[in-house]
Amino acid sequence: MTTVTSAPLSNVAVVGAGMAGLACANRLAEHGVAVTVFDKARGPGGRMSTKRLDQAQLDLGAQAFTVRDPAFRDAVADWLSSGLVAPWPIVSYQASSSGWQLHHDPHTRYTGVPRMSAVTRHLADRFQTYPQTALHLATRIEALQRSPNGWQLQDAQGRGYGPFDHVVLTTPPPQALPLVAPWETTLAEACRARDQRSCWAAWAVLDATLPTPPGGQSDWQMARIDHPALRLVSRNQTKPGRERQPESLSLMAHLDWSETHLEDDPQAVAALLWAAFTASFPAGTPLPLRVTSSAHRWRYAQPSTADDQLYLYSDSGLAMCGDSFTASRVESAWVSGTQSAQALIDRSVHNRASSSHSNK
Repeated sequence: MTTVTSAPLSNVAVVGAGMAGLACANRLAEHGVAVTVFDKARGPGGRMSTKRLDQAQLDLGAQAFTVRDPAFRDAVADWLSSGLVAPWPIVSYQASSSGWQLHHDPHTRYTGVPRMSAVTRHLADRFQTYPQTALHLATRIEALQRSPNGWQLQDAQGRGYGPFDHVVLTTPPPQALPLVAPWETTLAEACRARDQRSCWAAWAVLDATLPTPPGGQSDWQMARIDHPALRLVSRNQTKPGRERQPESLSLMAHLDWSETHLEDDPQAVAALLWAAFTASFPAGTPLPLRVTSSAHRWRYAQPSTADDQLYLYSDSGLAMCGDSFTASRVESAWVSGTQSAQALIDRSVHNRASSSHSNK
């Protein structure tokens, strides 16, 4: 890990309003740092975003998350007490054409209430309660410029923002690369070294409830599917807070299959994943019709290999963090963002103490 810049920590830009970016921004704001967050999407959330239809809400990224890190456990405990998250799934299966078997998960999993994006919305709202903070959505940052006063950011419309003494990039490495490459060889090399895998996520709202699967129970919530295309199916209406919506499925594809079909039409992808799901029922089983269905492509879904570095810094004030560095988990994103912010804070405190001592 490279050395953190000795510049004062007073005004920080965070690019990306997913879990890592919002966790980083909140920790900095807690310590009185002026923070501005930018995201290209219309709302915060990243891969914790939820597709909202008139009749249903469907999680298309993270379906649930686990807790291992002690600090993250404390955060989740607060979210539990506030009703932002709840345990889910309780009933999950391993499914194939030969039948369904109960899947015994050693980890308690949680989902947002009433949708996964409730957590990141909460973090975005909380962040904006601090003084000297700002959240710019629908703002794609396309270039960085270094000036004597700090870093300037430029968006796709040519608007400028800054100056900032630090810039934290939480976007996937292929998206961070063109921003850092003109300025930091070490960070650029780190981006190139972190290959990312792609994933298709389909969804379907049905006109009736699914039949009981062979060997399973009618109240199943999640199923891991034994199929070359499809790896996971979630029933969104079984998630806490969504009990009134109709049968609505999220269908997550295998990474290898996703990359083979990366440029396919979303409707074609949705049809193929639906066909894969129906194959887990006996031939001839009447299934509900899809009222509406499509698919979303996550071009950069997760790293090819896990990395033990949670974040990277350079002497110039550029930094990178996010779950693209470690396992692709909600927890990993939160820990990476929080620890990168804390490292900046700690370094700033150390530099002030050293400066005060040297002036005596």
